[in-house]
Amino acid sequence: MVRITENLVRKKAEHNDLEISTLEEVSLHQQDIEKIEHLDKWCRELKILYLQSNLIPKIENVGRLKKLEYLNLALNNVEKIENLSGCESLQKLDLTVNFVGELTSIENLKDLVHFRELYLTGNPCTEYEGYREYVITTLPHLQMLDGQAVDKSERILAKQDYAELRSKIIRQQEAHRKKREKQKQEAKLKEEKKEQKEKNEKKPGFDGRWYTDINESDKKKTEDRELEDDSLEKQHQKDQEFWEEKTEFTPESRIEVHKQMEKQKARENTEKKEEEKAPRRLFADDGRPLNVNEAKVDFTLTEDEENNQFLLDIAVFKHMDTSLVDVDVQTNYVKVIMKGKILQLCMTEDINADSSSAKRSQVTGHLLITMPKAKPLIKPKHVIVNKEENKENNVQEKRKTHEKLEVDKKAHKTVDIANIVTQKSDKIVPPLGSKVKQAVKERPNSDDFVDDLDVPPLE
Repeated sequence: MVRITENLVRKKAEHNDLEISTLEEVSLHQQDIEKIEHLDKWCRELKILYLQSNLIPKIENVGRLKKLEYLNLALNNVEKIENLSGCESLQKLDLTVNFVGELTSIENLKDLVHFRELYLTGNPCTEYEGYREYVITTLPHLQMLDGQAVDKSERILAKQDYAELRSKIIRQQEAHRKKREKQKQEAKLKEEKKEQKEKNEKKPGFDGRWYTDINESDKKKTEDRELEDDSLEKQHQKDQEFWEEKTEFTPESRIEVHKQMEKQKARENTEKKEEEKAPRRLFADDGRPLNVNEAKVDFTLTEDEENNQFLLDIAVFKHMDTSLVDVDVQTNYVKVIMKGKILQLCMTEDINADSSSAKRSQVTGHLLITMPKAKPLIKPKHVIVNKEENKENNVQEKRKTHEKLEVDKKAHKTVDIANIVTQKSDKIVPPLGSKVKQAVKERPNSDDFVDDLDVPPLE
């Protein structure tokens, strides 16, 4: 049984600096609470109280909350509206999907002058004939019932046959009360049979055979058999049978479902603790690193050929603190640890670990790891040449080049005058028509010539 404790209330009062004496709003939904207690003493200033999705069977211990305006008890086991006359400021009550069958219990709300909204959708009383008319007439201040506004004309029509309507409601709720008593008896018998079956299954020899003598070895066999019966497969089979069984929607069945869910959850937690966690295998037997993604994060590994490097983009959780991320770059693999979860990738080429870098985006949270390759890639320099200049250079080169024809030496028709003179003489005679250059005689210096060394010579 889950109790409302002071620690629980303080934990839910974070928005109020953990102070509960001045607390005006508290949410205690989905806590498996089975009883309302202590709140009327600890939180006298409460205005809004959320208690939906619990196992509360009775409205109690809220009468001292004079400032309470909104009480949410949806998805509980409440069968009667009671103990709310002291909530003078109550304006809204939500009892959606409960088990309210005593519809006349709403008369406890008629003295609340501020009461305006009531939600009873999913309760057995909503199926009564004349349900809406009775509620509208009984609660004169009501403005909204099950999400529908109450008109004045509707209220006037409902008041006309109120006495007859009330007697009809009483007969229907009396029939419902008898039905509930029958359901309680059936649920009690079912629980007893279930307990008896569990006891019989634990007895030795409850396998369809009779034993006249049970010795120690038989006891051991029986214990082993019991352990086998409690195997995981059989437990799953029992769970499946439970969920497939058809039952009425009653407070007892809802509690039974809750207990079954608790058993399954406890069994799963036990199985997880008993199971030995397999050691993380990051390398093969030959020492080769393996690809591991325990964190189950998205990543992109690309090769930047132009800069001769690898780029690893990891979608790290946006709100994860950077201190929880550890990067380890080695020669042939890269390893990233995110909050204890490992992402390891094997590289196809060797990496220069010393030149690698890691950066994280403050906007997206992504982690970018730049890993240069260990082997440099030699490429020719790309010279950017203008197309127009290239065309002009090609034209000029074509103009400079001349085609030479190969001619046979025997085909010479002109006389070779280079070797006419057979005997060489010291005096060389120039060819006809050429001018002979004569040496210029230097003019002698005049008598008054003075050779001044400071004056540069004439060219």
